[in-house]
Amino acid sequence: MWRFSYVAAEGGGAAFVLLYLVFVAVIGIPLMTAEFVVGRMVHMSPVQALKRLGGDAWTPLGLLFVFCGLGILSYYSVIAGWTMRYAVDALRGAIPEDAGAYFGAVGTGWPAVVTHLLFMACTIFIVVGGIKKGLERTAIVLMPVLFLLLIGLAVWASTLEGGAAGYAYYLKPQLGELFNPQIITSAAGQAFFSLSLGMGALMTYASYLTSKENLGREAAVVALTDFGVAFVAGLFVFPIIFHFDLSATIGLGNPISDNTVGTLFISIPPALGSLGSIGNMITGAFFVMLFFAAITSSISLLEVVVSAVIDSWHWPRTKATLVFGLLITLLGIPSAFNLNFLDFADKLVGNVMLMIGGLFTALLVGYTVRPQADAELAEGMTNATARNAWMVFVRYVAPPLLILVLAFSIPDLITKFKTLVGM
Repeated sequence: MWRFSYVAAEGGGAAFVLLYLVFVAVIGIPLMTAEFVVGRMVHMSPVQALKRLGGDAWTPLGLLFVFCGLGILSYYSVIAGWTMRYAVDALRGAIPEDAGAYFGAVGTGWPAVVTHLLFMACTIFIVVGGIKKGLERTAIVLMPVLFLLLIGLAVWASTLEGGAAGYAYYLKPQLGELFNPQIITSAAGQAFFSLSLGMGALMTYASYLTSKENLGREAAVVALTDFGVAFVAGLFVFPIIFHFDLSATIGLGNPISDNTVGTLFISIPPALGSLGSIGNMITGAFFVMLFFAAITSSISLLEVVVSAVIDSWHWPRTKATLVFGLLITLLGIPSAFNLNFLDFADKLVGNVMLMIGGLFTALLVGYTVRPQADAELAEGMTNATARNAWMVFVRYVAPPLLILVLAFSIPDLITKFKTLVGM
């Protein structure tokens, strides 16, 4: 919900949405299925699973997965910390009318560092303490409520005067923008980030699946549901941006605007705040539930790192979690102080490292372990035509497209780096 709104805002709106859906269909679902296949075949953490399947030559890919999880969590926790701050301040009516100025005050610097530290402390405590089941039971209730609230807010946003301009930006693509390399890379990066591809988390989850599960169907359901939530979030956010004339504050069309990163956080408070005290309560509830969504994701990211360390170095869980949790916390501090650094880190991991992970996953499944992968997928998915189509996408469609996206992403990443260092 955070990243989809942010990259859609800076990436051309409707053109981004259309390209994102294409990438989910032709790369996201096939590669998610591939990661499910690997995880269920070996029932091990990604590093050891890849080593078992492909030998020592594939160990670097497993390490890349670990670095991706570590890198994403370092700045993701900064954003998740914002949800904590906004939830508390909304419930006590302390968010001012100037949402852009408020985000500028609390989204960077020491206020952001403090909430980043608190959020990472919560994540580390949960992973060490083994209370994930209690949190998961809470999330099972809160996540559907969040989605229902989001749908209700999208319906309400459709009644706002001036919202039509927001819908036009979000839903009416300019065909020329479909060939914009920056929008292409943003859409592909969002597909990978949103679906957790290329970082090993899905392999870890799939290691718990039974042979009765139809992995292709599971991947399609997850991908389409994920897109549905993000799409509805856009139906809420963009009418609000144009109704309250926040486009200049957000920085639409300016890919290096600090405030573009805070699109979700800048658009919601003024909209719901216009409803008075009940609006503050809804805003607070929204960010409380968003916090729970964020922490379930952060647990998954840290678990990928911790499980790899436990399997590879045989460290106790407490030691592995504390050491690498503290390392991630330190790595996230620059993102808390500088949103341009956060943006650069997001592009580095989301648009480059995840793509590399996805590319080599496709090569592993499509070429190195192809017979075993097909046999594993056949467990629960008996349709041979569907399996053959899946293999075509994994072998012949995903690799060239990912190489193309990487060719676009690297120059853009260099530009982001130059902006960051003031060159």
